[in-house]
Amino acid sequence: MSKRKTLVTVFGLIIIGILFFLGVIRGKYVVPVLMYHSVNPNASRQTMLAVKPETFECQMRFLRNNRYNVITLEELATLIKDKKKIPPRTIIITLDDGYRDNYTYAFPVLKKYNLCATIFIIVNEIGRPQDDRLSWDQVKIMQDSGLIIFGSHALGPEPLTKIKSEEELKNQVFLSKQILEQKLGKKVNAFSYPEGRFNAKIRQLVIDAGYKVAVATNPGKGYPGDDIFALKRLRISENASNLFIFRVETSGFYTFIKEARKK
Repeated sequence: MSKRKTLVTVFGLIIIGILFFLGVIRGKYVVPVLMYHSVNPNASRQTMLAVKPETFECQMRFLRNNRYNVITLEELATLIKDKKKIPPRTIIITLDDGYRDNYTYAFPVLKKYNLCATIFIIVNEIGRPQDDRLSWDQVKIMQDSGLIIFGSHALGPEPLTKIKSEEELKNQVFLSKQILEQKLGKKVNAFSYPEGRFNAKIRQLVIDAGYKVAVATNPGKGYPGDDIFALKRLRISENASNLFIFRVETSGFYTFIKEARKK
């Protein structure tokens, strides 16, 4: 990360402290839902969708050592739906796309620190010839560990907002769920909108399909942080290899900072 970006982040943390003390942002807290993609030794700070294995382990160790309350997306959705108090330092770990390196590098770390996570897989890309996605055997091993829950990232990677066919749109939401449930032998309750994009129609399809929770990327300033069918997430990249930066991003107020910067 550049010196300028580091200074901006440091300044942001200081501002968080001041504003919180003054009571300005106490109502702006959003439970951090971390969004990872690839965990790859070749990751760089220019690659926004990958972190190095050592960075991932450092971050997971940080969560464990600092006693973060790592829960599943479904547990968070239930807490929000039932209007129950969410325990301090609650955090959720998610990974998108179903990269093969999630099994090779991320899974051993999650087991080491006994942390649960949700992996959203693009159903039609499982076991593809490029050999860069999870296989069904790997998915089963991860699921059997009890730490990994799998959700749907639709049939393909195309944003649902670009699909014109009503039938195809419905298949992306409904059929992906059905295929996953057949393969996994259990209910699939979580959905991740491809590229985080959705609209009211797509959101309703997710509800109609029987999902219990869905995640977006960042629906934008003013969008409620407690919509369990469009939960806001924080993209974690190699820039957060600095644990000071990671601490800011997991503070629960980073979403507020990001949205405020976009004014």
